[in-house]
Amino acid sequence: MNAFEIIGGKKLKGEIVPQGAKNEALQILSAVLLTEEKVTISNIPDIKDVNKLIDLLAALGVKVSRVNKDTYEFEAKDINIDYFQSEEFKQKGGSLRGSIMIVGPLLARFGKAAIPKPGGDKIGRRRLDTHFLGFEKLGAKFVYDAENNFFNVDATELKGTYILMDEASVTGTANIVMAAVLAKGTTTIYNAACEPYLQQLCKMLNRMGANISGIGSNLLTIEGVERLGGTTHRMLPDMIEIGSFIGLAAMTGSEITIKDVCFKELGIIPTVFAKLGIQFELRGDDIFIPAQESYEIDTFIDGSILTVSDAPWPGFTPDLLSIVLVTAIQAKGNVLIHQKMFESRLFFVDKLIDMGAQIILCDPHRATVIGLNNQTKLRGIEMTSPDIRAGVSLLIAALSAQGKSVIYNIEQIERGYQDIEERLKALGADIRRVDAQPAH
Repeated sequence: MNAFEIIGGKKLKGEIVPQGAKNEALQILSAVLLTEEKVTISNIPDIKDVNKLIDLLAALGVKVSRVNKDTYEFEAKDINIDYFQSEEFKQKGGSLRGSIMIVGPLLARFGKAAIPKPGGDKIGRRRLDTHFLGFEKLGAKFVYDAENNFFNVDATELKGTYILMDEASVTGTANIVMAAVLAKGTTTIYNAACEPYLQQLCKMLNRMGANISGIGSNLLTIEGVERLGGTTHRMLPDMIEIGSFIGLAAMTGSEITIKDVCFKELGIIPTVFAKLGIQFELRGDDIFIPAQESYEIDTFIDGSILTVSDAPWPGFTPDLLSIVLVTAIQAKGNVLIHQKMFESRLFFVDKLIDMGAQIILCDPHRATVIGLNNQTKLRGIEMTSPDIRAGVSLLIAALSAQGKSVIYNIEQIERGYQDIEERLKALGADIRRVDAQPAH
């Protein structure tokens, strides 16, 4: 089993470039199925979840050409619909949560799709109902085969309709949008997600010939068109990586410049880190974070303890709450972290407590962090990464801790962060990959 061995407590320095956005990639790549013309996509992150989806597209019959490290050309001219029935599809689709994203485009273009119950992170229930309820409203019928854990969806003709989403799901909205662009008539989606990644998808689809209005709001109107053509698209930098690097700089007292961040697309993220007392300045489109000996958490105006919670965009993304929690460990002051969306995402705090953090886990959704203000350093321990974001949070904790830490199950981290070891080494981190098994 691969593990990271980290000698912590070193100050880092230098520049780091965020990868392309993982969560945008899963939507954008699926959209290539909507046309038989060539689609060129750049700034694609070289990570496991994305590479698995590219592999799945190729297996479906998409012609895939890699132009360079981060740019691919896709041509979905000859799609093999019978591939759905194969054992290989069940295995490939089932190992990747993002495989659900191919259903919308396939329904739109071919009138049928199937998907094994997807895998992915163990961070609590992730319902797929939103996707399927949307498809049903557009006229699709689906049958869940419980014996084989398989969803079969059929839609000989999709028709535009009014859809009030039961939750502002990003992947749900993206999937329904991709199904609706080729449907007959007008589709209105209310309570739509409006994340920058979804805006990117809608803009790309419009360049391909779709007719989507209301982009950036929670009310999307889609006039169905006959067909879509090819386009080129560049993905945004990954806002979760950017937030992770801000937290890393603060926790290790390091001077770090994060390059080309597309600052206007980061929404409230920089503001939340500023509330933790982290100083930074915008230099062009780079975020410069000076080395800070100490950072103090704001209180609310009435003096009560700051709460940081997740909410649909433009609220704070749930993917960064683990990072905020870790960053608060060495702040001066206290903060309540309220993870509303996933009920198991805070369970990694026991590892941080073992390292010496002062954290009270109130319930599966809330944790209170009592900041150490750098008076006591965390100590290195052995631990296992339960999911992508917790894994990087533990990595940040280990880089700030005294002594040696070992993090097992780093495959979870590498599902979301490309070349993380090399990029951290370039900043001066003492991290190396080892082949090791946990003792228990």
